[in-house]
Amino acid sequence: MSQTIYEKYGGFKTISRIVMTFYEWALDSDEIGDYFDDIDMPRLIDHQTKFVSSLVGGPASFSDERIEAVHRHLNISHSDFDEMSALFAQALEHHGMAPRDIEIALAAIEEKRGIIVVRTPA
Repeated sequence: MSQTIYEKYGGFKTISRIVMTFYEWALDSDEIGDYFDDIDMPRLIDHQTKFVSSLVGGPASFSDERIEAVHRHLNISHSDFDEMSALFAQALEHHGMAPRDIEIALAAIEEKRGIIVVRTPA
């Protein structure tokens, strides 16, 4: 059986570092930084670490319904999602993830775009 990305890079500890780097950069982002005003960042980092872990083969799991529910009120745009994805890609690279593994991780996140980005009426 082949190793998951989660296992390959050291599990929860490494994913936690990646998520912390992502949020450090996200908080400084002119485009998405405001989303994190008045947010319990340690709690968010813990949840996001579990979420990202689940996307790359780790033990946690989140239903699409739960993911949609926690993002619904944020009115996240496609542009905001793109910024988040770009910063996350940089964090993955910063922590030594191989390009192919970055692609796989970003593809898993991209699969969640439809439940994270606000739906605009047609």
